[in-house]
Amino acid sequence: MSCPSDNTQAVDQSSFWSQGSLHWDAHRVGWAIAGGCSVATVIISAISVFMHCRNYTNRAEQRQILRILYMPPVYAVISFFSYRFFRSYTYYSLIETGACAITLSAFLLLLIEYVASTAAGHSTEGALARKDKQSLPLPFCCWRYRPTKAYFMYTLKWSVMQYVIVRPAVSIAGIICQHYNVLCASGSYSVHFAEVYLDSVDFVSISIALYGLILFYGLTKEELVGRRPLAKFLSIKLIVMFTFYQSFVFNALKDRVIHGTEFWSSTNVADGLNALAICIEMIFFSIFMMWAFSWKEYLVQPGEPHTSIWRPLWDSINLWDFAVEIGSELSFFASRLTGRHPHTSGTGSGKAGFGQAFGVEGYTPVGGTHSRGGSLEHGHDMTETSRLGAGAGAVA
Repeated sequence: MSCPSDNTQAVDQSSFWSQGSLHWDAHRVGWAIAGGCSVATVIISAISVFMHCRNYTNRAEQRQILRILYMPPVYAVISFFSYRFFRSYTYYSLIETGACAITLSAFLLLLIEYVASTAAGHSTEGALARKDKQSLPLPFCCWRYRPTKAYFMYTLKWSVMQYVIVRPAVSIAGIICQHYNVLCASGSYSVHFAEVYLDSVDFVSISIALYGLILFYGLTKEELVGRRPLAKFLSIKLIVMFTFYQSFVFNALKDRVIHGTEFWSSTNVADGLNALAICIEMIFFSIFMMWAFSWKEYLVQPGEPHTSIWRPLWDSINLWDFAVEIGSELSFFASRLTGRHPHTSGTGSGKAGFGQAFGVEGYTPVGGTHSRGGSLEHGHDMTETSRLGAGAGAVA
């Protein structure tokens, strides 16, 4: 069964220039607005990215921040192209959502780094006393969990990192289905088309990822004081909410309030309005993120040279740390399933240590305090080495 085509309207044969003057129809006005907003978003985000790169004093944290800062410009640019080339809107929208998976995972790893920088200065006993058994967030508040269990942090990380695997897989499947005209993304949900199944998988996966982030935020609020965690979380969560719900609203208004034109079907108009709205919104989100993820926390010390921009940019697009995290979690779960439980060191009370539970067991402060610059990067390398060791020990 094939989905009815949404692009059956006539093709506009006129050019942008018509009879020696600009041809400003409604579509081209929107085209100009979307393009202008996208350029503004890219400029604002580029400034923020550049300043982080020039003050790259904390590699562990800032590589994740850079990945998060890419979200508004990526959304804006892809939305502009999906508006400009509206007949290929579905392909662009599927690619766009892949950026969300990277951002959510980067945010979790950033929060873990924040906690790691504070956990090193506390005793294990004191940290465990603050992290006793507690209730899960809504809607599962009837169940309680103990964050000091060895498997807790592996499970929490996996709840978010799984979206890095699921979301691209859903996008690839959607692109293939769209090519064979069996996706029917803009039609009503039907069991005869792939959209209902792909959306269901995506909804479950992103819900688990967001729940994991909420759980971790609620657990570590004390350690995150002064880091603007709520502002950081909202800057990401609101983008996800806005893009999802406004798409739903525009689709609901299709053929009721939104009608087709000579060259645009009602679906094309709804998709175009959604893409235009995203382009406009990303200006405000890029400004919000510039404030929430400020580079001023990482300014180089007076008299020290600014860092080169190339290594930070490479760090931000090199997703090897994601692969390491995913591999570590899969190894841990495989060892649990096969009965080869990974060795865990207790605290004398039969409980796993705070550092072990939170994945920061190898954190070694330089000079006994949390430092910045090159020394911190060396300390982070030790942290990453210990995590690799933990992942390998899980299958030993």
